[in-house]
Amino acid sequence: MEENKEQNIKNFKTVQNPNTYKKTVYQNEITPKAKIGFGKTILLPFLSGIVGCGVVLGTCFGIPTIRSQILNINHASNTNTNNINSGYVNQTSLTNYSDTSIYAANKILPSIVGIKVEYNVNSLISMFGRQTQQSTATASGSGIIISDDGYILTNNHIVATTSSESYYEVSEATKLTVTLFNDTNEYEAKIIGTDEQTDLAVIKIEKTGLSKAEFADSDNIKVGEFAMAVGNPLGMQSSITCGVISAVNREVTDSDGKKFTLIQTDAAINSGNSGGALVNSEGNVIGINTLKLSGTGIEGMGFAIPINSTTDITYQLMQYSKVKRPYVGITGMDLNEQTAKANHLVVGIYVKSVDDFSAGEKAGIKIGDVIIEADGQKIKTMDELNKIKNAHQIGDELKIKVSRNAQEKELTIILGEQP
Repeated sequence: MEENKEQNIKNFKTVQNPNTYKKTVYQNEITPKAKIGFGKTILLPFLSGIVGCGVVLGTCFGIPTIRSQILNINHASNTNTNNINSGYVNQTSLTNYSDTSIYAANKILPSIVGIKVEYNVNSLISMFGRQTQQSTATASGSGIIISDDGYILTNNHIVATTSSESYYEVSEATKLTVTLFNDTNEYEAKIIGTDEQTDLAVIKIEKTGLSKAEFADSDNIKVGEFAMAVGNPLGMQSSITCGVISAVNREVTDSDGKKFTLIQTDAAINSGNSGGALVNSEGNVIGINTLKLSGTGIEGMGFAIPINSTTDITYQLMQYSKVKRPYVGITGMDLNEQTAKANHLVVGIYVKSVDDFSAGEKAGIKIGDVIIEADGQKIKTMDELNKIKNAHQIGDELKIKVSRNAQEKELTIILGEQP
């Protein structure tokens, strides 16, 4: 036995280096008692714990709700860690984006109507002398239900626009009909009030139990947030398009030269969308779709009237069928430095005419005056004067300073009501 043992050790040495051999011999010198103690006290409980965890996790992953919670917690943890490191806000999945669109659409669609307008067109025919031929034409637009008893907010240019050219003349609307969401009936509407300056109008149908829209605070919208345009483009009722808020407080001048401060969005706005709603992710109205830019090289530039700027106008249209505004009663021309210098005048607003019996005439404004201040503020344009004037109420005092014959003179205007 001793010889066999020594021979085995020699054979072991031939395949192991000395260090390995020494280590192996040392481990083999552990007594059987020590091996049993390690297995019972450490190894066996450790292995049992692993097996137990495996069974528990396997059971949990076998239950869908628990599995989803575990995966979501892990995903949220990783996302939050990455976001903290990168400095960005949490991103959302496409599923969440889709759910947002579905929620917003389902909420706002019952509050959006299609509007069909009929009007007369008088065309001039000159083939056999000057003759006029009358025909009927139609146009479509959109509107927002603002009360459950039939009041609808829309654009003025949809329901109260007339135009005249050398070869044709378009009358005011002769008939208005409204179509409701998921309702094939047509309801005849009447015009309650219109306002050309803000391009807003209120119409009404005789029906109750309608789903009125909810308004958001348009002063709090942010560039980049979700936006959905809802309306009746090209007569295709209850259409939605999605995008983001591209800009706020955007100064835009329309084809008639009127200036507006609007919300810009890349949500597609097409012909017939006018008067419809621009809504946020909650399906609440933040604006009224009213303009779009079109042409070569232009894509995704639509504009909406901020809903906050419509509330007082809407109330007055419902109450008085018009908007009561303070009134001075002058027409003026903006003088820049070049024009003022060429005419030996100062920069400001040159008064071209003064209406008889107007607030301006009563205050002593004369043709040829140049208005240079209003309420203590330096002004150079009629837009600036109107902005200050419109911040007042009818009957308020408006103090102005004019330049007359190279001398400055202060005047006080008691604002009247715009006729």
